[in-house]
Amino acid sequence: MSNATQSQKPELTISAEVVSFIAIKAREYDVKDEPSESDPGSNASDDQMRAVLEDHLDDPVAEELRAAIFALTEDQQIDLVALTWLGRGDGDLSDWEALREEAAEARTGPTWRYLLGIPLLSDYLEEGLEAFGIAGAQFEESRL
Repeated sequence: MSNATQSQKPELTISAEVVSFIAIKAREYDVKDEPSESDPGSNASDDQMRAVLEDHLDDPVAEELRAAIFALTEDQQIDLVALTWLGRGDGDLSDWEALREEAAEARTGPTWRYLLGIPLLSDYLEEGLEAFGIAGAQFEESRL
């Protein structure tokens, strides 16, 4: 590979804003805890809003995250998985095409299901963006 080819950054099919949104939602999802009561039957304010921090089947954060990933095109979903792997350290930017190919071949079910099973997804996505020279924190700060 020539130096000119090596110095070119690959292009993402998914925007940094979308990746950052998914990373933010993944961080919100990751902090969820097991439900403390199966059916508390009381007022949420009486329970000090603990249910908001618990992982329930009808969790709106999980649903929003699933919907955001499901709405992506196949290429964007492949990029999202490849970015996760890049951020996890499974390669570097020069391995981008190989990571994308592997992500495409590894697809066996819903991408959202695979990604929601990765505990540090938000960190990996941010690290993946940083490998492209994109600071994910700038998008998070603009949402506050």
